[in-house]
Amino acid sequence: MAHLLGGENLTVSYATRTVLDGITLGLEEGDRIGMVGRNGDGKSTLMRLLALRSTPDSGRVTKRGDVNVGYLDQSDVLDGDLTVGAAIVGDQADYEWARNPQIREIMGGLVSDVDWHANVHALSGGQKRRVALAKLLIEDHDVIMLDEPTNHLDVEGVAWLARHLKTRWRPNQGAFLVVTHDRWFLDEVCTKTWEVHDGIVDPFEGGYAAYMLARAERDRMASVVEGKRQQLVKKELAWLRRGAPARTAKPKFRIEAANALIADVPAPRDSMALSKMATARQGKDVLDLENVSLNFQGDEGRKLFDNITLRLAPGERLGLVGVNGAGKTTLLKLLNGEITPDAGRLKRGKTVVTAVLTQEVKELDDVADLRVIEVIEREKRSFNVGGKEFTAGQLVEQLGFTNQKQWTPVRDLSGGERRRLQLLRLLVGEPNVLMLDEPTNDLDTDTLAAVEDVLDGWPGTLVVVSHDRYLLERVTDHQMALLGDGRLRGLPGGVDQYLELREAALAGSTVTGGGNPVTSAAQAAAAATGTGPSEAEKREARKALNRIERQLKKLDQDEKKLHDLMLKTTEAGDFDKLADQNKQLKDLTDEKDALELEWLESSELLGD
Repeated sequence: MAHLLGGENLTVSYATRTVLDGITLGLEEGDRIGMVGRNGDGKSTLMRLLALRSTPDSGRVTKRGDVNVGYLDQSDVLDGDLTVGAAIVGDQADYEWARNPQIREIMGGLVSDVDWHANVHALSGGQKRRVALAKLLIEDHDVIMLDEPTNHLDVEGVAWLARHLKTRWRPNQGAFLVVTHDRWFLDEVCTKTWEVHDGIVDPFEGGYAAYMLARAERDRMASVVEGKRQQLVKKELAWLRRGAPARTAKPKFRIEAANALIADVPAPRDSMALSKMATARQGKDVLDLENVSLNFQGDEGRKLFDNITLRLAPGERLGLVGVNGAGKTTLLKLLNGEITPDAGRLKRGKTVVTAVLTQEVKELDDVADLRVIEVIEREKRSFNVGGKEFTAGQLVEQLGFTNQKQWTPVRDLSGGERRRLQLLRLLVGEPNVLMLDEPTNDLDTDTLAAVEDVLDGWPGTLVVVSHDRYLLERVTDHQMALLGDGRLRGLPGGVDQYLELREAALAGSTVTGGGNPVTSAAQAAAAATGTGPSEAEKREARKALNRIERQLKKLDQDEKKLHDLMLKTTEAGDFDKLADQNKQLKDLTDEKDALELEWLESSELLGD
């Protein structure tokens, strides 16, 4: 494979800390590389160096003369005064760029729902990210470097980007380097992994899963070596600590060798391992949204939720996915009682204690001047964790805040550290219902794995909103989707089923994307070629809709009766009968899901 670019002896230091220490590496044609490591270990720094966006303290970056490098920064670099169209394609006329099918595919995948004529400064953070990504991807680059490209992308957008990168070049052409905390994405698109830590870069073959297996094997081998070394340490310590009279006769070289062996103990990497936190006692009633409807803010005609019902059981672990703007965060606010629905009601159990981790972590703004340890001590000074008493200092140290970090003011913490602190602050409040809104933002892969370990051992009810499908499938038992049609539906097939539903919905959609020329051109082509349904097909679809709606109504009644029976069975303590009823409920839910999918397909055929 031909060499594209590389770095030789790259060193970067900040104050007294060396971030990169004599790194030498390179990208070859066909490389698909994911870069992982803890926040602050130098991933973005290394990418900027290789993209020639910054210079090292020593060493150099070289590239082949004809290599074109595209780079997506984490920060917003678009001109806010430009329209979306001008920001992406510049002064090109629509017919000039629309002739290219790859560009049309990129536009359709990223910005089909964005107003082509809106100013960039008026867009949301997620829309700006997609516009910047579209601008980069339509250009002809030999190497693409993406720094957190999945930030602000929903599950659907992440899946689209993965498909695009896998098919953008032939296997032995082009190269990309990506930094992301989305582990599903890393596994899907990467064939190599670079781990940046302690000033060095360790290369691994394969995506995230292969990297974790290789790293586990490396750590196992290291632990074997360390075990042998510890045995030597014990022997040497015993030898050194023999009685004072004997010590005077010990050879000096033996004492120096023993001291060197003891001093060679490596410093442990920051860990974040929390045992089970205490939770408030949870009754049989938790949170129920019953027949809830809610209009879009300031829009009486459009419904965000249309007669939805959601019942959370004790210990339930629910994942929520959906298109941007479908109401995922609003649903959490409804469950937490922060918003009152236009119709329907929230039923809250008497013993319920809720805690919500928001996207922005604004809850820490009022303690910005306090130090980390002081924030936790304001809640309590001692905590019961797994039956043991811990001080506030011991607890925050378990969450990865070293003794030095504990005395850092909250305002000086990184985004990931703020999320870790707020999660700990929520847990020490002993909630029994925990709601997390995009908890993976700003966290590195090691911290994410540790957070998942915390959530695995947490005994309360859990609701997670996230675009990180790895996290959803790891910590929740089932998922539900908001598809933007006001309804809430179960996903027995998980995130894959959600993506299939969205693909089917988009294929049958007749709604234009804010004047986007790509969407309009595709619809015009469909109309010109007569690919729409015939009148006979529409008649059959209307019949199917009427039949399905009657069946769904009957199933809703059966479901309500079965819930009442299960409640009585639970009170009677007949758990064998309850297991049978639970199986009946699952069968009924599967039947409803199949009918709802059939309803959706018939509705799309009619363009309703």
